[in-house]
Amino acid sequence: MITPFFILSLVIGYFVVLLSIAYFTSKEDSNESFFKANRNSPWYLVAFGMVGASLSGVTFISVPGWVESSQFTYFQVVMGYLVGYFVVAYVLLPVYYKNNVTSIYEYLNTRLGKNSHKAGAFFFFVSRVLGAAFRLFLVAIVLQQFIFDALGVPYELTVVLSIVLIWVYTQKGGIKTIVFTDTLQTGLMLAAVLLSIHYINQALDWSFSEFLASKELLNFNQVFVTDSIMNRSYFLKSFVGGAFVTICMTGLDQDMMQKNLSCRNLKDAQKNMVVFSFVLVFVTGLFMLLGALLYIYAQGQGIGVPLMDGEPKTDLLFPEIALNGNLGVAVAVTFILGLIAAAYSSADSALTSLTTSFCVDFLAIEKRPKANQKKLRKQIHVGMSLLLILVVIAFKYVLNRNVIDGLLTVAGYTYGPLLGLFAFGIFTSYKVKDQYVWPVLILVLVLVSVFANLDPSHLGGYQLGYELLPFNGLLTFLGLVLIRRK
Repeated sequence: MITPFFILSLVIGYFVVLLSIAYFTSKEDSNESFFKANRNSPWYLVAFGMVGASLSGVTFISVPGWVESSQFTYFQVVMGYLVGYFVVAYVLLPVYYKNNVTSIYEYLNTRLGKNSHKAGAFFFFVSRVLGAAFRLFLVAIVLQQFIFDALGVPYELTVVLSIVLIWVYTQKGGIKTIVFTDTLQTGLMLAAVLLSIHYINQALDWSFSEFLASKELLNFNQVFVTDSIMNRSYFLKSFVGGAFVTICMTGLDQDMMQKNLSCRNLKDAQKNMVVFSFVLVFVTGLFMLLGALLYIYAQGQGIGVPLMDGEPKTDLLFPEIALNGNLGVAVAVTFILGLIAAAYSSADSALTSLTTSFCVDFLAIEKRPKANQKKLRKQIHVGMSLLLILVVIAFKYVLNRNVIDGLLTVAGYTYGPLLGLFAFGIFTSYKVKDQYVWPVLILVLVLVSVFANLDPSHLGGYQLGYELLPFNGLLTFLGLVLIRRK
């Protein structure tokens, strides 16, 4: 019998395992270990662990739930991801290793100036807080609906408990601990999706090959949208948008790059990125197949999309079927472990990277007295935890769209300035009048916001999609050209 207490016991058991890993990886408790893992992480562990951190609870739950409305068109974006990862590996990583940075935004200080450095760090900070909050929110509402509502625990306390647990096992080891915990978490996520596909096919009396050949799957067969460029999901828009999403949300993001920078050298970091990119594309494809299978099973069993605050919430379909769909204990257990792994694999690294960026980019911790550096880092770590708690709680009352769609849309606004700043620094030899960087970035954001919120009728029926991100980056680049100096 799957009861809230049974699920809670799984969560507690999993947390004990994470604490054990943290104990053995955080004995040094130094800033060098917390920020860089002493530049000694095996590349293959980083590559495997990054799969879980990139997928997170958003892919684990939101992508399968999105399949009914989008079919497999999201794979157009995923194909763009693959191109983006190669740009990260062979354009951005060499820059970071050459400059021997702890925070990647230190490069902007060296190349363009202090204001550019602070601006880059600020937009990462906003991007990562919102991105981590999106991911944690999704997991929190599942835990709330299937565990804590039955125990009379309010949503706000669920969020607090979730983030406090993450703080406990990351507060000493930082990125060194995360390289190992992410490896475990990725393994559990993959086990969850594979076992779910197996058991649902078994319940439908199908083999996997029979499922792929079934007429039911044909209802979800649209992958490419090529009929009109006006369509928000048009192939070229999705593909290019996906490439730039990856370049920004991985290559210009301290969270993801901090793991790469913990590798022993540039060659190892590049091997990590290439292997990780192919594995991630394959696994995302599995999640989309799982989504189709969930809807086929739900239709056959008369299972409706669960409601949240009186409205259908497709993000809750996978947990509803896994926990209440009569598929047995094995599916329920692997789902819960996969879900918790997804939650922690993204949130723990986000908490660590936010702490790292704030300490290095805003507080210049390396210039503080050595006796105070560790204490300051720990204080900032607590502060970042409190900030995430507040934002995740707020999301319950303001978020009204599918989480993966919302996450990629927000990225168009917050990562665009980073794209423009880094592109200008890498692909031109100009300096900028650094005092004008902030006004340029603010003006571009205003213009992009106005353009993005225009009714399609004002654009000849054109629907703006994920190409908002490269458009934002292009405007930022052109704005920097206007304030260049030789």
